[in-house]
Amino acid sequence: MRGTFRLSLFVVFSGAALAAVPCGAQTPPPAQTQAQSQTTHLTLAEAEGIAIQNHPRIQAATQLASAAAAQVKEVQSAYYPQADGAVTGVKAESNSRIAAGGLNSPSVYDKFADGVSVSQLVTDFGRTHELSKSSRFHAQAEQENVVTTRADVLLSVNLSYFAVMKAESVLRVAEDTVKDRQLVADQVSALAKSNLKSGLDVSFANVDLARAQLLLVQTQNDLQSSYAQLSDAMGYSDQRTFQLAGEPLPGIPPSDVSPLIAEALQNRPEIISQGLDVRSAQSYATAERDLWFPTISAVGVTGLVPYRQDPLPSRYAAAGFNVNVPIFNGRLFNAEHTEATARARAQEQFLRDLRNRIAQDVRTSWLNVVSAYQRLSLTEQLLAETTQAFDLAKARYGLGLSSIIELSQAQLSLTEAQIEQVSAQYDYESQTANLNYQLGRVK
Repeated sequence: MRGTFRLSLFVVFSGAALAAVPCGAQTPPPAQTQAQSQTTHLTLAEAEGIAIQNHPRIQAATQLASAAAAQVKEVQSAYYPQADGAVTGVKAESNSRIAAGGLNSPSVYDKFADGVSVSQLVTDFGRTHELSKSSRFHAQAEQENVVTTRADVLLSVNLSYFAVMKAESVLRVAEDTVKDRQLVADQVSALAKSNLKSGLDVSFANVDLARAQLLLVQTQNDLQSSYAQLSDAMGYSDQRTFQLAGEPLPGIPPSDVSPLIAEALQNRPEIISQGLDVRSAQSYATAERDLWFPTISAVGVTGLVPYRQDPLPSRYAAAGFNVNVPIFNGRLFNAEHTEATARARAQEQFLRDLRNRIAQDVRTSWLNVVSAYQRLSLTEQLLAETTQAFDLAKARYGLGLSSIIELSQAQLSLTEAQIEQVSAQYDYESQTANLNYQLGRVK
């Protein structure tokens, strides 16, 4: 009695689920049909090339690297002479003197003159050299950031590419499942009309068909979402549809993770960039220490005075040197050196933390690759067994030796095994792409 009650509830809820599914669920929506008319053939290498040329993050990183390279020239400009031209005209009262605003009272004469002044840094005892090193290391670090950004974008392209292929494969499984269950439902309905099967069998067959149609709707949505992610990874602002070419399955994963960690610590552009930032900060700290050293500069001026009063000569020229020696500035230089040193030490700790995180990421990624590789053979075995079980259940049901429930369960297990099998392949390719990224091979 209790079993009969449970079976009745199952039929009621199954009928409700069937009624909730629209009849044309297996038909692609108009938006998808329109997108398919604009399908573009694409390989993984082509997708990566488009992303490198088109993605705004790569373009932004390249511009930042160019800005950092310009900063090197800004600092190194102190090595070259600084020349300025000047034109001066004065109309003064007779015998006037500047009496306020300065410690001296120079004479002011009517004149019009032009001239040139040139100054050249002789030495600042290494401060400009350290500033130049700091800016050069920073520029190199920004260039490595371009490599890092490009690797991030390419990883996103790879993962999105395999996600699209996975969604397409699952969609084909869903379409085949709908066809197979539609066939079963039609056969059971025909047998029920001949009183060879019960109405309960028809209900179960229709419920299985409804589940397959729901799966088809979901896989259609997943495929469109995957197209959107791939379009974004390639730098497009709109969603585009592609017909993707398959990629060969990667080989057997490495058996030991230690060499992989060593490779990642040597090749990852983030580590190279952070190491350059450490050297840049160290050079800048040294430059801040050198603020206490004197600065020696040579200065020369020359010019003509075509319009003048009698006391003024027709031309002028002078040369000399300046020695600036810092004596006291409220401990400003000490504070700047302390700040720069602390920042350099912080950069060293950032590098240490980055190395630890990358080593952990490599371990995790390697374990995921090994697990994904093991799934390949297991899902193939699972698919073979569920296929055999479905064939047996179908035959038993045709002979009247089992109920529709056994056939329904076999159908469900077969569909799950088919999805697991196609997912395992593209999951392995995605995990391998992620491992290559962690090792610094994606550039």
